[in-house]
Amino acid sequence: MRILVLGGGGFIGGHLTTKLHREGHYVVPVDIKNEPDYPNEFHRYIRADLRDPYIVNSIMKNIDREPWDEIYQLAADMGGAEYIFSGENDANVMHNSALINLNVAKAVVAYAPTAKLFFSSSACVYCEDPDNPFCHEDSAYPAEPDSAYGWEKLFSENMYAAAQRNYKLDVRVARFHNIFGPKGTWRGGKEKAPAAIMRKIAEASEHDIIDVFGAGTQTRSFLHIDECLEGVLRLMRADKSYPPTNIGSDEMVSINTLVWMVAGIAGKQIKTRHVDGPLGVNGRCSDNRLIQERLGWRPNEALEAGLRKTYPWIEEQVKSWKS
Repeated sequence: MRILVLGGGGFIGGHLTTKLHREGHYVVPVDIKNEPDYPNEFHRYIRADLRDPYIVNSIMKNIDREPWDEIYQLAADMGGAEYIFSGENDANVMHNSALINLNVAKAVVAYAPTAKLFFSSSACVYCEDPDNPFCHEDSAYPAEPDSAYGWEKLFSENMYAAAQRNYKLDVRVARFHNIFGPKGTWRGGKEKAPAAIMRKIAEASEHDIIDVFGAGTQTRSFLHIDECLEGVLRLMRADKSYPPTNIGSDEMVSINTLVWMVAGIAGKQIKTRHVDGPLGVNGRCSDNRLIQERLGWRPNEALEAGLRKTYPWIEEQVKSWKS
């Protein structure tokens, strides 16, 4: 197949690009970066700003004049809690991501209407429910996301759904829940909680103190990149399109427990200091009943297993960075 991966120079997009390439497909990643964050496998890399509709149109037309079979739209202005929940980046997050999705939807309708189109949404579309942190897909409405990032994702979900209704596109939408793994952002303020904690512990000596935002009692579920990709491809290869579907783990842990797990993997005794910082909602976890019903599959790898696959990579990055 001929496959286009928008946002293919980033973490999830890079892993997806390599996986599809190894399956034997002709894969073209597109990203605003001059080159991917880390080495990936592909046939041709396109550096492009997807906020420009003329550029998006030209990519969808395909210079080879052969139609795209699949298009994965993962490009977005995003990051971890420090970036998304600080409030300082809200205007850029909403403007940049919405513009990309508007351009992509219009260009697919015009130039690639037969392609399967995947859109990566987020668990940030869900409102906080103090009585039930498990996010069933139907609970996104009535809508009250806790961030501008979540509002943009919800808007784009609806925009792609409208394009599907009006123009008969084949759209598949997944709501990702805290994806982590090797090659993810691990420093600079855009990293997510697992990478931030692994970096801090990799930098720490025995009995050092690391900072944790808030009381550390806020809960999340975290999904390793391998299972994320398995869910994405199962959703894309299903024999029909479904409404937005969670792709996440239903193993919920507190941030304090996450610190304890990583410290155990690192073999270090670590203390924590709780400091002020952006937190997001107090509790959120993937409800996996619908993905099991729709695809006959659900993520089932234990969080610790994913952390064990990721920590050595973070540790190596820290050593290289400091040397």
